Amino acid sequence: MLIRRLFDNPASYRNPFAELDRMRREMDLLSGNFLRTGPRHAFSAGVFPAINLTEDKDKYYIRAELPGVKGDELDIQATGKSITISGERKITPEDETAHYHRREREAGRFSRIIELPGEIDADKVEAGLSNGILTIQISKAEAARPRQINIK
Repeated sequence: MLIRRLFDNPASYRNPFAELDRMRREMDLLSGNFLRTGPRHAFSAGVFPAINLTEDKDKYYIRAELPGVKGDELDIQATGKSITISGERKITPEDETAHYHRREREAGRFSRIIELPGEIDADKVEAGLSNGILTIQISKAEAARPRQINIK
């Protein structure tokens, strides 16, 4: 009778590993969230700031979205074939009694290295910040610029 109750009634059957599966899913969620946001890293590489990289005949142009960041809080470095943008985004803290329903804006330090397709002239880099958009104009190195070849 006991065997009949356990195996004949599908409602009473329970997967013995169901609890382990549930715990594994919860651990995956916990570790995934921890690794993405981390206790000290608000932004992972390649995510903030969002950028566009374009070029014309003489220059490369980088446009980066940096809402709420001031120009004096940014550090821009130019080397060989790359530009590094780093800084810190500060957000005024909410009231301690505030209960978040959604929290997507983060504060913290960030650093972004943008590899350029060709050599640059590090002495001819200009940057400007307007309405939360950082615009960097980078002159191409003479060797990297296209040359018109005349046929004789």
